[in-house]
Amino acid sequence: MKRIFIYSILISLFTASCDYSDDETFCSQNENAITLSHDNITREYILYVPQSYSNQAVPLLFNFHGFGDTAEQYINYADMRSLAESEQFILVYPQGSCLNGSSHWNPCLVEGDNKSTADDLGFVEAMIDDISSNYNIDSERIYASGFSNGGMMAYGLANYKSNLITAVASVSGSMLDCAGAINRPVPVIHLHGTSDEDIPFSGNSDYNSVQSTLDYWINFNNTSVNPTISTYSDQGMIIEHYLYDDGDNNVSVEYYKYILGGHEWFNNSFQGQNTSELIWNFVSKYNINGLIE
Repeated sequence: MKRIFIYSILISLFTASCDYSDDETFCSQNENAITLSHDNITREYILYVPQSYSNQAVPLLFNFHGFGDTAEQYINYADMRSLAESEQFILVYPQGSCLNGSSHWNPCLVEGDNKSTADDLGFVEAMIDDISSNYNIDSERIYASGFSNGGMMAYGLANYKSNLITAVASVSGSMLDCAGAINRPVPVIHLHGTSDEDIPFSGNSDYNSVQSTLDYWINFNNTSVNPTISTYSDQGMIIEHYLYDDGDNNVSVEYYKYILGGHEWFNNSFQGQNTSELIWNFVSKYNINGLIE
């Protein structure tokens, strides 16, 4: 089984944000976070509700931070709030639990490739229940996205919570070697740089390659195997877009390859769409039954 690599670089960047007290249930300094108790651990999430919300059923999008980060820090560089306003969806930035002073996500079941015993899959379900008790959520349009370890979490939800999560997006992340009983086709979008040194594009002893992850979903969703490819350049970055379409329930697998791109939430745009817009414009095409006609 491949293990989640603990990034020494990220530890040095985000150590100051973590709580090193004996109570290591979570690492955060999030202001205005909502708390809930799950599996005897106090958990946090930041909720953004668009001003236009009027009790009509709206989609829900989770965006999971990377290893060692906090929800509040993450929202500053992966900010989807203006998009939530214009597109009318509720946005969630959850907070990972804490182990040895580092926040993280567990995308697998307890016995799988996890950093700790925290039940993050159950935490997501608890958040959905908590949010749905206060807002009118379209249960057929709940999406998950994330960066790095958060992208792994998005894939974990695709593998174990496909009854709840409609489509997933991973930015500079990887899918670990754990999979559940997926009960339907799952639309997937993946963004990755070819010069990523933390989660290498070609994989290593800790991580699957990008292509092997794509191949898994291409095969599972029964999409075309010969992609439609388009190329775009922005700020000196060449970006290649691969579209594998015509899958079951009309779902697709899409991949954005950032040539020489590193381990990042990309600031480049593709045909006028930034990273947040690429993700939303992809996932929002689907409900739990497939492509929205």
